[in-house]
Amino acid sequence: MNPMIDPQLNIWHWHIPLYLFLGGLAAGILFFAALYTIQGKEKLYPAAVKRAPFITPFILVIGLLALLLDLNNKPYFWQLYTTLRLESPMSWGAWTLMVVTPISFIWCALNIREIFPSFDWKYRWIKRLESFFTKYKIAMSWVLLIFSVILGIYTGILFSAFNARPLWNTSILGPLFLASGLSTGAAYIMLVSRSHAERVMFSKIDIVLIGIELFLIIHMFMGFLASTQVQIDAAGLFLGGPYTVVFWVFVVFLGMVLPAILEVLELNKFRVPVLIPGLLVLFGGLMFRFVIAYAGQASRWLY
Repeated sequence: MNPMIDPQLNIWHWHIPLYLFLGGLAAGILFFAALYTIQGKEKLYPAAVKRAPFITPFILVIGLLALLLDLNNKPYFWQLYTTLRLESPMSWGAWTLMVVTPISFIWCALNIREIFPSFDWKYRWIKRLESFFTKYKIAMSWVLLIFSVILGIYTGILFSAFNARPLWNTSILGPLFLASGLSTGAAYIMLVSRSHAERVMFSKIDIVLIGIELFLIIHMFMGFLASTQVQIDAAGLFLGGPYTVVFWVFVVFLGMVLPAILEVLELNKFRVPVLIPGLLVLFGGLMFRFVIAYAGQASRWLY
């Protein structure tokens, strides 16, 4: 590598993959909450609509703090919100989070009695705000549905926009990260649900999403292997290279294939604790982002 000549990046450490995992998880949870609210199925899927979203404000704030720790010029982060650049993934992400984060807090406030039945707002002006947002909850759900999809895709586009890294230089990452975020969201809903019917429903959804993830991963490697030498070398990181074991064992097998098998067994009346496939999917989603982040920085242009 020739400094200042060959394409280089500052090393992205744990902050970025953690931020992308938490953002994708929040996007998945909020997507299902908004979708079933629009469909009028709040009573049918109470965990998806009311209970699961309570974690989203916290994980979004933690993700933003991780992102802040990664910034070189931390005092100037606010400048992301003084301009909008449509060609910049960072700008899309900043403004998307500006919309999603406050809505996640509002969503929790509207459903707080689901967790604390005796809770009551003490101030009249807060009660008026609650009535206002309750009145326009469907409109807010549509906004949340759209921006949660944008947030889920953005977590992958943040990587794919860096064309200097062959592993990231693929349009597959956007839909792949969206499918992974929805899968982790469905897994978390399964973990907090108290209804067997709801768990069965989200188990079926998760199986489909895992199938989509595996299809996109296979398609991504097919594209690399049919491309230029640098893309073939990038794929080689996972096909006999240093990231082979961690990707195929921890991400694909433990994070996708095994939980899908367990969920299929559970659907066929075998007793499988929901905790096992749910945690495996979450673990696989986290490992996937770490592997893509570190392997992408190891891939490079040499020709």
